[in-house]
Amino acid sequence: MIRAGRRKYVQNSSELAAAMGISIGTFRNTQPYTAEDFPPLISSEGARVKLWDSEQTAARLDGRPVPALPDKDDDQDLLDRNEAAALLKVTPKTWDDYKRHPQIAPHLTKVKGVEHCPRGIVQAFKKSRDTGADAGPKGRPKGSGDMVPRDEISARVGELLDDDPGVTLAIVQERVGLSYAAAARALPRLRGERIADLLHAEPDLTPEDAAARLGYPPAVQRTALASAATELRARQVQPYLQRVADVLVGAGQAEQQDVRVQRLEADVLAAAVLLSGSGTPALVWDERYGWRTAVSRRHPIGKESGTPPGGDGIRYLSEDQQPEPTELLAALTDGRRGSRQPKTIHPPVLS
Repeated sequence: MIRAGRRKYVQNSSELAAAMGISIGTFRNTQPYTAEDFPPLISSEGARVKLWDSEQTAARLDGRPVPALPDKDDDQDLLDRNEAAALLKVTPKTWDDYKRHPQIAPHLTKVKGVEHCPRGIVQAFKKSRDTGADAGPKGRPKGSGDMVPRDEISARVGELLDDDPGVTLAIVQERVGLSYAAAARALPRLRGERIADLLHAEPDLTPEDAAARLGYPPAVQRTALASAATELRARQVQPYLQRVADVLVGAGQAEQQDVRVQRLEADVLAAAVLLSGSGTPALVWDERYGWRTAVSRRHPIGKESGTPPGGDGIRYLSEDQQPEPTELLAALTDGRRGSRQPKTIHPPVLS
């Protein structure tokens, strides 16, 4: 975590490599920060972006004693995704849902491209959830629309699933205030995510074993396993999509961002990378059509129609589903490359 008052000392890999007088490539290859006497990371274990405290690293490089960081928790400590999830005793995936809550969203801040939240905000949110102060609607009048904001659905349904792995769609509708369609989307998806989490933690398990371990009744296992297969596909492709975004950032075409894989109808996967260095608002990856340009920054993926999007401003950049990021960058910056329709359509992998 970033201790209160120490934001100005946060240092990322590029800055530390420069301070050591080596290239970032050499830094990544030699990993000098793994030395036993090197100051510890202030980013959480497993975080994609590594962070250090520059006062500590400077002292180490100068041969001086490394100063200790404050060890007392403070409301102004900045917690990253993993740390906030741990404080709430939920998975990082669930934190991704919680962080959209109006109690949290306005307080999120990025440090060296990494999103953090103040400890006090996370604790206040935890208290409100524990005491039921923000429990939300208890029922859904007949004929009404969904009674809970869309960005809170996963967190609310996840709480019911925590209490009862066999929770039914009817109970989700009643307790959260959702339509049947919304409940039928949210509940299998969350079960699938939890199966995927368990398979990641215990790779020797089969998906069926994981579903049984989680306590899912036989009647819901088919949909849960199909959703888990889609979730595993999404997790497999996410590092590639993030690598594309990082290359675009390095080329000045985009700002640092965390790429999120979305599910379209029929569990088709898609993702968007927002651009800033050209006249193109965004790039969209769709597992059926590969990469294309988008005409909207706010809604780059658009509505699913079952056919490849087309029209002015849309250009398909490669025949490959996952071209190398450098190839994609070259196609993006050369308006002569690409086509108005995908030359190859890749059928999505069935879950």
